[in-house]
Amino acid sequence: MHFVSRFNLSAALLLALLFAPALAANSQSQGLQQVSETNQLTAADQVFRGDFEQIKQRGKLRIVVPANVGGGRYLPRKGSPVSQQFEIAEAFARFHDLVPELVISESFADMIPLLVEGKGDIVVGNLTVTDSRRKKIAFSIPLDHVREKVLVASDNDTINAVKDLDHKRVMVSPSSTFWEALSWLKQHKYKNINLIERPRGMLDEDELDLLAAGGIDATIRDSNVVEMYSGYRDDFRIAANFSKQRDIAWGVRKDAPALRNALNDYLQLEHSFHDPNAIHTDDFDAIKQRKVLRVLLRNNASSYFLYKGELMGFEYEMARAFAKEHGLRLEVVVPPSHRELLTWLVEGRADLGIGFLNPTASRKALGITFSMPYNQEYQHVVVAKDDPIDSIDGIDARSFHVRRTSAYWEALDRLKQQGHRFSLQAAAENLETEQLIKAVGSGEIDATLADAHILDIELAKGTPVKSAFTIGEERPQAVAIRRQNPQLVDAINDFIRKTVKTEFYNVLYTKYFKSRTSIKRLARGRIESLEDDRLSPWDKLTQKHAETYGFDWRLITAQMYQESRFNPEAESFAGARGLMQLMPRTAKSVGIQDIDDPDSNIKAGVRYLDWLRDRFKEEMPLSEKTWFILASYNAGHGHVSDAQRLARQKGWDHNRWFNHTEKAMLLLSQKNYYQKARYGYVDGNEPVNYVWNIRNRFEAYTTLTRETVARVD
Repeated sequence: MHFVSRFNLSAALLLALLFAPALAANSQSQGLQQVSETNQLTAADQVFRGDFEQIKQRGKLRIVVPANVGGGRYLPRKGSPVSQQFEIAEAFARFHDLVPELVISESFADMIPLLVEGKGDIVVGNLTVTDSRRKKIAFSIPLDHVREKVLVASDNDTINAVKDLDHKRVMVSPSSTFWEALSWLKQHKYKNINLIERPRGMLDEDELDLLAAGGIDATIRDSNVVEMYSGYRDDFRIAANFSKQRDIAWGVRKDAPALRNALNDYLQLEHSFHDPNAIHTDDFDAIKQRKVLRVLLRNNASSYFLYKGELMGFEYEMARAFAKEHGLRLEVVVPPSHRELLTWLVEGRADLGIGFLNPTASRKALGITFSMPYNQEYQHVVVAKDDPIDSIDGIDARSFHVRRTSAYWEALDRLKQQGHRFSLQAAAENLETEQLIKAVGSGEIDATLADAHILDIELAKGTPVKSAFTIGEERPQAVAIRRQNPQLVDAINDFIRKTVKTEFYNVLYTKYFKSRTSIKRLARGRIESLEDDRLSPWDKLTQKHAETYGFDWRLITAQMYQESRFNPEAESFAGARGLMQLMPRTAKSVGIQDIDDPDSNIKAGVRYLDWLRDRFKEEMPLSEKTWFILASYNAGHGHVSDAQRLARQKGWDHNRWFNHTEKAMLLLSQKNYYQKARYGYVDGNEPVNYVWNIRNRFEAYTTLTRETVARVD
């Protein structure tokens, strides 16, 4: 049985109706409140097995949760793990402009079947990741880590260890991981455990009442659920730990990899302690204090792209050089389309907007100023290679496709106002000019406009197009900056003056736009689509082992590139070997002997990451824990612990990496600090740069996989 609550309400009203722990905590006198906003699934809604793009087309995300949470379909007195996870899932849906639709499963055992049958899209039910469940569904990266606890009545002093369950009545659900573990114990160790099947539909509260009254001797719950009930009940106690630490994650159908990737993106990058979307509109002095320069760049062949795992692009390298000159770390922000390239800048989501931008009046009207030019180019009319047009006289017979927000649109619109009668069509804002040029070459569209450097790339690659003629004079291209940031404008202008006529600039420009050999080489190595290319030659192995241990495979791939540049025969001076650059003794410590085999090497590296994850306290946000794990992989857990201790002493947050614990790590190369550290000296620059580089590459990989899905659709 199941029913659906349809939500077209605000998030606040939604949570007030269903899972509002904060409201409940402040109004316990209200008792339990039943939700009445429910109705049965219609026949048309019952089965749907599409992946993320199909889900977005439908406009809703069906979230499966168990009915039996803190009193069934009622308002829990203290926030349950499922209610907290639902809030995150709802935020994920809203982030992608989806309506969250709740699918409540009357039985915990029915949740996974509902998902597999296509009656839900994700399961948000405090699911423990197990091998048996992996055979049926896929999982997101973990949201939490828990330990299973044996619960007894508060006055029961006969059970204080797992062995004491022998000859005792233990009630658990037959669909739970607790049942599997207890069945194994009953068969192999404690044969007299009286294992009682929890009645279908029984509420947690009723079972705890039965426990307190002596109707059963024990039950088992996850630690995060125990914490919820301990907030308002004192008639039970924790008698023993029942398991080692386990992962809690969301369930996804195996045939919905794009949905799982999108969930992982959100959990890892959006729903994180370190907010990549923080709003800052202050000037260069504040940027230097934060030590991070945020730059808006679109993913294309001229500005920013992946080449065999490495981040490249003319404007990316220019921005990186500017950041390095001022001791800043570069953070690339990729907007979903060209429209947001400037609106996000105005909003404060980044500090600079770069994209060979022409300083136009309409752009300046947004509140943007521009640097001095770093390039000058003509706009070319691009047509098929065999098109006879060679001057503006033949333009009236043509149909042009360009983005409405581009300078090309303004140039063509001026020609129409001068009396030309060609057709002007708005191309999608997420299309790059290089894609429009390819469309001209394939005959899909008639003509477009392009700057010289973009056309040169396509000509060098052999795209069957030509420049028919140019429009107007050479146009300046500059960096977009918020008008209220004059310090940043001055710094950018100073950099451009010093750089544009140098060998560095000329070599860079030739590499990306003039050398046919270089352009062809970059084109061959550029990763444009996961349909045609892979992030690495090892994607299938990485995906397999990352899923097994609850990591995002793209994060592991980013780390692998950092370690070995995807070379399985790489070996360091210290003896670390293979794709994940493991020392033989480290691999042996996680049960792997042969690290020269790529499969075993990746497995050992991911196992070691999993081992490191367990070294950090549960209170640390999981999104933060990733960066501490990577730092430990590079520098050792001991040095990271020293950095955490020093961060606390300095008044920084020892559970946050960026701008907190990483600052302490840098201090551990100074004598007055490392002399007092338990593990002594460490060159902090290495793990700090290691984590930052992997994070940037990981974000680039996730952006690429998002864009691949969009292109395929």
